[in-house]
Amino acid sequence: MNHRVMLLIGVLLVPTIGFANEGMWTFDNLPREQLKTKYDFTADKAWVDNVMRSSVSTGGCSASFISPEGLVLTNHHCVAGCLQQISSAQKNYLIDGLLARKREDEMKCPTTELSRLEEIKDVTAVVNAATKGLTGEAYKNAQNAVKAKLDSDCVGENKAMVRCSVVTLYQGGQYHLYRYHRYSDARLVWAPEDAAPNFGGDPDNFNYPRFGLDAAILRAYENGKPAIVTNYFPFSKDGAKAGELVFTSGSPGRTNRLLTVAQLETLRDVRLLNTLRRGAELRGLLTQYRKLGTEQARIAGNDLFFLENGIKVTNGELDALLAPDLLKRKRAEEESLKKFIAGNPALKKEIGDPWEAIARAQVVAREIAAEYDAVETGRAFQTRYYAIARTLVRGATERSKADGLRLPEFSNSRLPVVERQLFSPAPIYPEFEKVKLEWSLTKVREWLGTDDPFVVQVLGKESPAQVAARLVDGTKLGDIAVRKALWQAKQDDRAVIDKSDDPFIQLVLATDARARAIRKRFENEVSAVEQKNAELIAKARFAQLGTKVYPDATGTLRLSFGDVQGWTERGKPVAPFTDFGGAFKRHTGAEPYALPASWLAAKGKINLGQSYNFVTTNDIIGGNSGSPMINRKAEIVGLAFDGNVHSHGGAFWFDSTVNRTIGVTSGGILESLKNIYGATELLAEIPVR
Repeated sequence: MNHRVMLLIGVLLVPTIGFANEGMWTFDNLPREQLKTKYDFTADKAWVDNVMRSSVSTGGCSASFISPEGLVLTNHHCVAGCLQQISSAQKNYLIDGLLARKREDEMKCPTTELSRLEEIKDVTAVVNAATKGLTGEAYKNAQNAVKAKLDSDCVGENKAMVRCSVVTLYQGGQYHLYRYHRYSDARLVWAPEDAAPNFGGDPDNFNYPRFGLDAAILRAYENGKPAIVTNYFPFSKDGAKAGELVFTSGSPGRTNRLLTVAQLETLRDVRLLNTLRRGAELRGLLTQYRKLGTEQARIAGNDLFFLENGIKVTNGELDALLAPDLLKRKRAEEESLKKFIAGNPALKKEIGDPWEAIARAQVVAREIAAEYDAVETGRAFQTRYYAIARTLVRGATERSKADGLRLPEFSNSRLPVVERQLFSPAPIYPEFEKVKLEWSLTKVREWLGTDDPFVVQVLGKESPAQVAARLVDGTKLGDIAVRKALWQAKQDDRAVIDKSDDPFIQLVLATDARARAIRKRFENEVSAVEQKNAELIAKARFAQLGTKVYPDATGTLRLSFGDVQGWTERGKPVAPFTDFGGAFKRHTGAEPYALPASWLAAKGKINLGQSYNFVTTNDIIGGNSGSPMINRKAEIVGLAFDGNVHSHGGAFWFDSTVNRTIGVTSGGILESLKNIYGATELLAEIPVR
C-alpha cells in the first residue's frame, strides 16, 4: 500500500469538521472561535477589511497590493503569459527577465486585469425566489436572468471601474453578490529570469525541498497614473518562524469537497481520464514543436509549462479518487445526512431524494461527454482564431437579446472582460496555430468517429492538415481592426457577421447550432438538475451542521490559516525552510538545475543562510498561486506559489499532516531584489517592517 493511501485511511477516521487548519473561508464567515481558541488571535473587523481590500485577483491567480502607489505582488508564473505576449524574436522577456527602474519603463500586460473585492451581499433569498418551483430549462433560465439583473444593477453605469458577480456557495445553499473595483491597466515592473522561478523545472514541481523565486511585481494604473490605494501589505523583514501562525488570502479556483458520490465517480471515470489522455498527447506535440528552433521554443514554452502543471494536478486528483477509502468516506457522509433527514419528517418532505436525481443526471453527463467537450467547449478547434470567431458570432446574437436572456458570458456586466480578451494585442503565431488545430481536428475524428455528422461537416473531403492550413491561411482575425469592425457593428445587425467571408467565422456559423443544442441539453439535463438538487442537499446540511463548515472554493476570495511546519515523508522529516545556500548546492549548470548568470555573478553578495522557500499547513488549491502569506500584523512573510504532491487531493479532502503550501519567504524576495537584481528604486517604494 503506498504512502498516500495509508495517510488517507488514517484521515478518514477524523470527522471533516474537526480537521486542524482546514478550510478556505469566505471573509464574511471566518472561523473566529477556532482562531481564538487555537492561536489566541482575534480577527476583528478592521483587520478583516484591511486584508480583504489589500488582496487582489488577476482573473486566474491571486495577488496583493504592497505599496500605496499600486505595486502588486504575485507569482512569476502568473505573469508568464504577459511576458510571452510582450516578447518578440528580438527580445525574450520570459528568458531574460525585466526590471523597470522608471515608471515610464513599466510595460503594459495586454490581457491582465486586476480586481479588488470591496463588498459582499447575501442575495440567497432573491435567487431562490426567482427559481422557486422551477426545474430543468425553466430553472436555468430564471437563474441566469436573476443573476444577470443582480450583476447589472450592481455595476450600474460604472463598467470601467466596477465588476460584480453572483457567487454560488455550498453548491447552491447560498448566493452572494461580490462587488469588485477593476484595474484594467496592469503594467509589469519586475520579473526575474525564467530560470530563477523555474529552477528544478518539472521534476521539482509539486515537490519539496524547493528553491524557486516564483515572484513578480506589477503596478495597477488608473487614468494613466499609478493607482493610489489605502490598503496594502507591508513586508516583514524577518519573515515567519517555525510554528508561527500564517494566513493566505487568495482566490482558490475550485474544490469538489461537497459533490455527491455519483458526481465524483463521473469526475473520476470520465472527465479526469479524458483530460489526462488529451493532455498527454498535446504535451508530446508541444514538446516536439519546441525542438524546431529557438523561436518555436519561445512561442510554445508557456503553453507547455501550464499543460505539464495541469497534468500533474489531474494525476494527483485521479489518484485521490482511485483510493477506495475516499469514496467510502463520502458514502458514509451521505448516509449520515440521509439518516438525519429521515429523522425529520418535515425536512424529508421538502428535500425528497436529491442524490437520486443527481445520479440520474450523471447518466446523461457520461452519455454526452465526448460531444459536449468536442463541440461546445471548442476542444475540436485548438486555436485562438476559433475562440475569437465564436466570441464574434455569439456576441452578435447574444447582445441583441435582453440582458437576462443572454448566455451568461455575454451579460452586460461581463462584456468589458470579453472585449478586453477580444481586442488583446497579444501576438498570434499562424504556424503554431496550424499545428495545434491540425492535432485537435485529428483528435475530434477519433473522439466522435469518422461518420459523425459534425466530423463530416468540418472535414468534408479534406484532411485535418488541409483544413487547418485553409482556415489559418485564409483568416484575417489576427488583425485587431478586423475584430473591432465585426464586434462594433450594430448589435441587431447579424448581416455583418453573416456576410463575412472569414473562414473561421463561417466555420462557427455552420457549427454553432449543434454546439448550442448540446450545451442546452447539458445545462437542462445535467447542470440544472445538479444545481437544483444541490440546493436541497445544502439545506439539509445547514440543518445538520449550520454554517460552521466552509463552502467549496469557487474562484473567489478566501482566507485560510495554518502554521509554518514541515512533515514526515517515508519516515524522514522534511524541514520547513530552505535557504539560498541550498540553491547553489543544487545548481549543476544544466537545465533544469541551472541558476541564471545574474545569480552566479552575485553569489559573493548573497546571504546564503537567508531563508528562501518554506512550507505551511495552509489549505490551498489551484488559483491560490500568488496569494500573500501574512502574519498576525498583516505583514507579508511569504508568497504562495505551489503545494506539495499531497495537496492535489485537496480538491476532495484535506489532511493537515501532509498537505502543505509552498511559498517564497519575504526575506528571500527582499534578498533577491537587493543583492541579485539591484532593484534599489523598487526597494525604496516597498514598505518593510
